[in-house]
Amino acid sequence: MESILGSELAVFIGLTVVLFGFTAVLTGQALARTWRPWWQAIPYGLLLSLTARFLTYALFDEPLLHLAGWLIQWIYIVAVALLAYRLTQARKMVVQYPWLYEPAGLFGWRDKRNG
Repeated sequence: MESILGSELAVFIGLTVVLFGFTAVLTGQALARTWRPWWQAIPYGLLLSLTARFLTYALFDEPLLHLAGWLIQWIYIVAVALLAYRLTQARKMVVQYPWLYEPAGLFGWRDKRNG
């Protein structure tokens, strides 16, 4: 597992899953709250994953240039940011336009006029 992640499992969970997962949630929420498009989570996720890779290298003496480890970090961070984006966007649509939309599950909304 360490050869795939490019770091120890505890380092990956602590740094990437917990710390950068939290920053990815905040990134997705910020994008949705400011009505930015979903695809902007991808370059922001790239920057966060590069930072996570650097901190893995600097703090825990793991390899800096580990393509598979960085790719796993990037995919995880972007996925969390996109989930947070959609959840925030769905909540915002229902709360901001209650006369137009009603909730349709956790990640969606539906038009009230079409019943």
